[in-house]
Amino acid sequence: MNIWNTTSDFILLGLFNHTGAHLFLFVMVLTIPFSSLVGNALMLFLIHQDVQLHTPMYFLLSQLSLMDMLLVSTIVPKMAADYLTGLKSISPAGCGLQIFFFMSLGGAECFLLAAMSYDHYVAVCHPLRYPILMSWQLCLRMTVGSWFLGAADGLMQPAVTLSFPFCDAHEINHFFCEAPTLMRLACADTVVFEYVMYICCVLMLLIPFSLILISYILLFAAILEMHSREARKKAFATCSSHLCVVGLFYGAAIFIYMRPKSYRLANHDKVVSAFYTIFTPLLNPIIYSLRNSDVKGALRKCMGQCAALKS
Repeated sequence: MNIWNTTSDFILLGLFNHTGAHLFLFVMVLTIPFSSLVGNALMLFLIHQDVQLHTPMYFLLSQLSLMDMLLVSTIVPKMAADYLTGLKSISPAGCGLQIFFFMSLGGAECFLLAAMSYDHYVAVCHPLRYPILMSWQLCLRMTVGSWFLGAADGLMQPAVTLSFPFCDAHEINHFFCEAPTLMRLACADTVVFEYVMYICCVLMLLIPFSLILISYILLFAAILEMHSREARKKAFATCSSHLCVVGLFYGAAIFIYMRPKSYRLANHDKVVSAFYTIFTPLLNPIIYSLRNSDVKGALRKCMGQCAALKS
């Protein structure tokens, strides 16, 4: 097989075909990231505007919304433009940028969810010491650390992935550039890199997940010792939204990155990636807004102010 010039463009085969049914699905799917951008932007606006939400807990939530907005903006516009124009090519630089942002945001979200679990643990188990154990200084350090660790992983993968020579079959059976999918086109021995990439992904997933697990074991142990039924209910309400987000995020990420290579199918990867990059960012603001009385109160207050201005 011929070695393909790495300065040429890749071809993204995309998620949909140009049929009537797929056109309908495309329109339906396109409304989801738009709603996601609106929902996450609204979360950011409410957290910024309402003084009662100026706490470390909601600052971390605002960072989650920002990450979701950036993730949708990285993947969806290119996918939509490719489908509408029929021009499915992407340059190696553009492919590298997609891998960088995708891995950076995914890695940063892993560690941010771990920071949020610690915040919930302190809020439930040590409410009187919350200002000390979860100070603004610590909150900012955890946030910056999440972004930094995610960016470190994001820089490594595209740099190494694009250094391999690629074969003349340069079509990527995906709707965006992803390192595992791109490795299938390499005309070189990628076993060592795939093994290292697998280890890095496992560490990026399991280290934060272990911290989340420890936080919730301690948290649930403290909840079981509570004598008041109302206190237990309030504690579970504080944690349930975060647990839903953790389940959605880690379920998709483990399916994509921790399966053996022999079990990977391109169509399955595309469906799960669509769920992770398109659907999950919409679910996060819905989960937190519907299950959080403070956010709902801030929204009612904002709507009341808008109604007052109109009248």
